[in-house]
Amino acid sequence: MPSTELRELRDEPFQPQTHPLMKELVDNDEFFGLLKERDILLHQPYDSFDTVVEFVQRAADDPQVLAIKQTLYRTSGDSPIVRALARAAEQGKQVTAIVELKARFDEESNILWAQRLEASGVHVVYGVIGLKTHAKACLVVRREGGRLVRYVHLSTGNYNPSTARTYTDLSLLTARPELGEDAGSIFNLLTGYSAPKRWNAVICAPLGLHEAVLGLIEREARHAREGKPAQIIAKLNAVVDTDVIKALYRASQAGVKIDLIVRGICCLRPGVKGISENIRVRAIVDRFLEHARVLEVANDGKREIYVSSADWMPRNFHRRIELMFPILDDVLRQRIHDEVLMTALGDNVKGWFLREGGTYERVPRAPEREPLRSQQRCIDLARERSRAAEVQMTRVGRLFFAPTTSPAPPAGVPLAKTPPKRAKRRRDD
Repeated sequence: MPSTELRELRDEPFQPQTHPLMKELVDNDEFFGLLKERDILLHQPYDSFDTVVEFVQRAADDPQVLAIKQTLYRTSGDSPIVRALARAAEQGKQVTAIVELKARFDEESNILWAQRLEASGVHVVYGVIGLKTHAKACLVVRREGGRLVRYVHLSTGNYNPSTARTYTDLSLLTARPELGEDAGSIFNLLTGYSAPKRWNAVICAPLGLHEAVLGLIEREARHAREGKPAQIIAKLNAVVDTDVIKALYRASQAGVKIDLIVRGICCLRPGVKGISENIRVRAIVDRFLEHARVLEVANDGKREIYVSSADWMPRNFHRRIELMFPILDDVLRQRIHDEVLMTALGDNVKGWFLREGGTYERVPRAPEREPLRSQQRCIDLARERSRAAEVQMTRVGRLFFAPTTSPAPPAGVPLAKTPPKRAKRRRDD
């Protein structure tokens, strides 16, 4: 059958978009300077993973960068990130790679490129005995004006350019000192030093992540009992942990409205009278594998959003090194709420409801409601942001570089020795 007859059954091609603020950054000072000014959130695969690759590559080649430390759980066979780390070590930088050899189905490839990194002078560490390193983190230490500045990448997804085109993930690029200090503590922990006396913002498993999630759920239940705004929205791959499920049941009975977006296994039963009637569970099954883990709590009107590498499973809480970190920027919190969570909750094309009896049913669409396919909406948003940035850059270019139409000066009037200064372009243009 000719392929044209099946066109309506196939998704249109999509090219991940470069984050608008990360375009046309000429040199390393401008690139890292932008991260000092603001946090950058990437929603992959809608935002291109190339920005993360560029972060590591620029760090590898920047003479001001002194050290790079990175966890590697899964990556592609000919990984540009692995090549960049090897190149950085060969140039004399201090490079540490935390390699997880027990990543299922990738054991052999991980051993091969770990040996390649060691041959280049990278300090390769094979994790903490008895724990699988599942956290996704990269720390860059850069010398700037006589002081050291930490730049951090934290993510829900692997450093794998191939899966970054088919998995939905969230990642954060930041130079916030509190997150930089926590990232340093994480790598000290992973390379055999002691755990920190305190954490600033990051929560680490198995050193308190389970307790933190239970505490956030209980706080919402307490707020509900006190008549304060209380709500929980969580997007995960799996909900299995018994303690978390019981805490969610208690929160539901206290009156907390709970929405769970769970791609895979969910051992919680929603909608059970007297137990979980305030809990709804849905799944999104579409062209990309839903992989991001997000937790939003209302917190008495002071909304908090956390992003994590961990699912709510005993293995993630107790047998793995995992990270959960807060989104501290108000604009980025709003973007995650609107684009990631609310769009998924409104999906009436590829969404499925988990019913009380354990079966899934397609989300019904009322005739008066427009169809909403969450992944297609995220594609459209990424394209809209890219087009808006191009239009803005075009306007700026016309303003700065348009040919002058001023008349020539009268004869005998001397020309200025130096041209007038051009307005400095803002980084967010």
